[in-house]
Amino acid sequence: MLFNNLNALALVASLAAPADAFWRMTCPGRLVKERADPIVAPGKVSAHVHTISGGSGFGFEMTYDKARASKCSSCPIKADLSNYWTPSLYFKAQNGSFISVPQAGDFNGQTGGMTVYYQQRPGPNNDKLKAFPKGFRMVAGDPFKRAPGTDFASKAVSFACLDYNGPATAETNNFPNRNCPNGLRAQIYFPSCWDGKNLDTADHKSHMSYPASGNYNGGPCPASHPVHLISIFYEVMYDTQKFANEWYGSSQPFVFAQGDPTGYGMHGDFVNGWDVDVLQRATDQCTANSGSIKDCPVFANDLFTDAQCHACKIAPSVNEQVDGVMAKLPGCNAVTPGPARAAPVTTCQDSAVIGAAATYFTDVTASKKWEYVGCGTDKYNDRTFRAKSTNQATMTVEKCIDYCSTAGYSYAGLEYGTECYCDNTLRSDRAPVPGVMGSCTMKCGGNGNQYCGGGSAMSIYHKCGSTCKNAAMKKRHLEEHRHAPAHGQSA
Repeated sequence: MLFNNLNALALVASLAAPADAFWRMTCPGRLVKERADPIVAPGKVSAHVHTISGGSGFGFEMTYDKARASKCSSCPIKADLSNYWTPSLYFKAQNGSFISVPQAGDFNGQTGGMTVYYQQRPGPNNDKLKAFPKGFRMVAGDPFKRAPGTDFASKAVSFACLDYNGPATAETNNFPNRNCPNGLRAQIYFPSCWDGKNLDTADHKSHMSYPASGNYNGGPCPASHPVHLISIFYEVMYDTQKFANEWYGSSQPFVFAQGDPTGYGMHGDFVNGWDVDVLQRATDQCTANSGSIKDCPVFANDLFTDAQCHACKIAPSVNEQVDGVMAKLPGCNAVTPGPARAAPVTTCQDSAVIGAAATYFTDVTASKKWEYVGCGTDKYNDRTFRAKSTNQATMTVEKCIDYCSTAGYSYAGLEYGTECYCDNTLRSDRAPVPGVMGSCTMKCGGNGNQYCGGGSAMSIYHKCGSTCKNAAMKKRHLEEHRHAPAHGQSA
């Protein structure tokens, strides 16, 4: 009996072993999409477009303190103000144009589609796992790769073609040459063995290593990189089904932003913005194998809501088109199918520079004597402004303000492109959060150059008379400078 009890205890212990422990962090919001890469192209326009998640402190140059100064995150763990980014995906149409591919669950081009896994993989020696140190950053993958490889770095990139009603298919290291009815999932596993000295290196990779043997996600660390860090793994879901009826020729039609039609050039970047003490406690204590962040006591009651993650955005500072239909990929990136490694773009005669961040409100302080308060929240069954409302297909900011002002109200709120709401008070629980841009990114029905809220998001204006001042939006790092594009190696 004692033997059986001991066996049972051993089985329970093995089921809860750190090798099985992980937490899955789905990022409901998308922070920004533009040619920015503070690791590879600091202070410059990067060579290709990235889709970026995480803390609002993201900028063209990054420090740990800037990351920690974030006012919000598009990912849910409040102690984690890191940034995570990957290349954007495009559909190359038969006529030669490029169309942005939305990430899964994408609404109006503004939401998430990224999941970050934190995995406790101590390897065969059961190493003590460490949190990422302050100031740490790294890159995984090679944007110029166009052919398969046998090394762990090559194996760490994979794709899953999801078809819930069809037969299971094996994951591949390149884009699958078939339609994926339930989405294409790109996956990249970062190296977890650190040299213990450098927070970054010139190539942004040499301070890290994949295991010396075994497999890319669980073997022993080499002697040159003896410090075993917690492992991270990105999944990015793309809604490729939208293009199911537009395939042509014999090859799949998708291409990464750097001109990669193979998928071998998938890559990811990470800048640490964690409260390091919290991450270390989570690494040590979050040993559930459910993957749920709610099962980790370290994160209990310290999570952003989905709505808060959706509202966490920063305005792009590179004034160029990166979504919709385009004649060419941003950054002079030609499609290079390989199998030879692609050459970096060294010259590009485009006009992209880092300028003032885009604004998502209309300045009517002089014309109407109303000020922009910010992007607040609303609920369908419990309206923020209840006094008076209208819904007009030709809605503009001025039209809503005139409607509310004529009726004697001092607040005007625009929502979902065509809706206008009025009142004399703004509930504190619905008010804009200082420093948070919010989800008011929907164009007005009557003016495509104006923004009229969003889904459950309200562009709020207030009658101000002679003391008008629009809400201050967060400035991007290096916003005041102007830089030529960086057309070197950019992850």
